Amino acid sequence: MPLLNMRFARPEVVIDLERVDGLDTIEVTPQAVVVGAGVRLARLERDPEVAAALPVLPRAVSFVAHPQIRNRTTIGGSLCHADPAAELPCVAIATGARLHLRSKLGDRTVDAADFFESVFMTSKRSDELLVAVEFPRTAGLTYRYDEIARRHGDFPFVGLCLGLAAQDGVVTAVRAAAAGVADKPLRLEGLERAFVGRSIAEATEPAAQAASAEAAPTNDQHGSAEFRRGLLRGLVRRLAGEFTEAMA
Repeated sequence: MPLLNMRFARPEVVIDLERVDGLDTIEVTPQAVVVGAGVRLARLERDPEVAAALPVLPRAVSFVAHPQIRNRTTIGGSLCHADPAAELPCVAIATGARLHLRSKLGDRTVDAADFFESVFMTSKRSDELLVAVEFPRTAGLTYRYDEIARRHGDFPFVGLCLGLAAQDGVVTAVRAAAAGVADKPLRLEGLERAFVGRSIAEATEPAAQAASAEAAPTNDQHGSAEFRRGLLRGLVRRLAGEFTEAMA
């Protein structure tokens, strides 16, 4: 809607999908949380089964705009809009989500890593509709999300979704992605490598520096590239501290 209001988008036809059957379902299984593309963010934020199975989802949704907007915005709309600073694309990359697309030619599934291509651009074809998003429930991995914005409800300067698994105080698996530091949500593979095989305390600073090095922000009216890199380092430290407290 903001793009339409500002005349950045001028479609000849706008189609209301609200009455399309099957787009507003939520299914929680031991393997995944599958969310229909038409599910409103307010519902996703409040669903008790989702909160129990994958709490990072309602946590990230709580940062999206304001309650009035979350009452109307859908998860499919947020993902297909593909704003590189948005919360849900970041979570989709970090968790390894799979996006289910449908057209009259058939169905196909695309990994989140292959879905987002650039600012407001995805691999979804013009004849396709996103029908559902599948978020895996990976055994042992616990995810957290946080962000830094000018004020709550704004797109963040930087967001971070971090998932960790640890055994006997040593990190065994990591998945991480950042928002606002590239032209699409960015998987932080250097950060992941920095954490594995170390304690959280030992790995935090190397991981923060690795994330900063692989980020590719640009200078804009909101701040310099180095400003965003600094915020990303701060978020790595903040979430690592939360994991340390939770595992104590």
